[in-house]
Amino acid sequence: MKLAGKMKLAGIALMSILIMMLAACGSKEEPNDTKAKSGEKPATKDEKIVVYTAGPKGLAEKIQAEFEKKSGIKVEQFQGTTGKILSRLEAEKNNPKADVVIVASWPSAVGMKKDGWTQAYADAKNADKLVPEWVDNEKHFFGYSASALGIVYNTDLVKTAPKDWKDLTGADWKDQVNFPDPTLSGSAVDFISGYLNDKGDEGWKLFEEIKKNGAYLAGANAEALDPVVTGSKKAVIAGVDYMAYSAKEKGEAIDIIYPESGTVINPRPAMILKDAPNVDGAKQFIDFLLSDEGQKLTTDAKLIPGRADIQADGRPGKDDIPLLKYDWKWMMEHGDEVTEKFMKIYK
Repeated sequence: MKLAGKMKLAGIALMSILIMMLAACGSKEEPNDTKAKSGEKPATKDEKIVVYTAGPKGLAEKIQAEFEKKSGIKVEQFQGTTGKILSRLEAEKNNPKADVVIVASWPSAVGMKKDGWTQAYADAKNADKLVPEWVDNEKHFFGYSASALGIVYNTDLVKTAPKDWKDLTGADWKDQVNFPDPTLSGSAVDFISGYLNDKGDEGWKLFEEIKKNGAYLAGANAEALDPVVTGSKKAVIAGVDYMAYSAKEKGEAIDIIYPESGTVINPRPAMILKDAPNVDGAKQFIDFLLSDEGQKLTTDAKLIPGRADIQADGRPGKDDIPLLKYDWKWMMEHGDEVTEKFMKIYK
């Protein structure tokens, strides 16, 4: 009886060990970045692309969702300002992760190509329908949409709208103007360098006088605009127009003017990185941006469509906006020195 009892206990112990081993096998965790969700298998390299984009956030998310639905390719997306994207790319240059990059500054794309970061996509669908000057001559990047810069102002606080940039040096605007930080905003760099490209060194007088009138350097574009929306500031100089139109459509007391002396239109270039892990998927993404569906998403977001055969929706189009005389190559070559000098004025 004692022997039988011991054998019975040994059997129970053995069974317990087997159950524990099976449970351990069944509960083994996979790494977080490869674990399947909802019974789906993890995306392989060819089923996924990585996109770095300078927004707009709502548009970027809609493009991501529609592209995934249409292509079956998963999009991992990082959203940030042009400055943050360029910093991230620089940090990852020895271990590239991004396939597609979209920035809010044409000179930045020119510089990336010059530095060998991009590759050509000669057969991009609908590229021939883009505004001609919004396509790189070697098809390295494509201006799939654009925004323009103006004076965005609060209509509750401002009864007589300004007409030109120099108006913001007047007493009515004392301590009431925000300026986007060019170290964070690619479009701000484009405006400053574009203005100087047109006006020469005399152009510095505008930025110095606006600073003397109490202009405040207020972060990137959204941070510069928010106090104008809430009414703690009257205006933002070099405000991004699609943000103004979107806020106005939501009922905010906001409007925008394009100064009589001219402004800068920023095509938003999309490009495939030279070391993109998934070039085929990246090409499909570029094709989607230039497709009818992609362009419709841009017009819904109050951007100027990149394609010349599509009309802007609820806002002025490219040909309705007075422009400064500027050269993208000059702006790219002088962007850093212009930004450095500007920041010394606004320190």
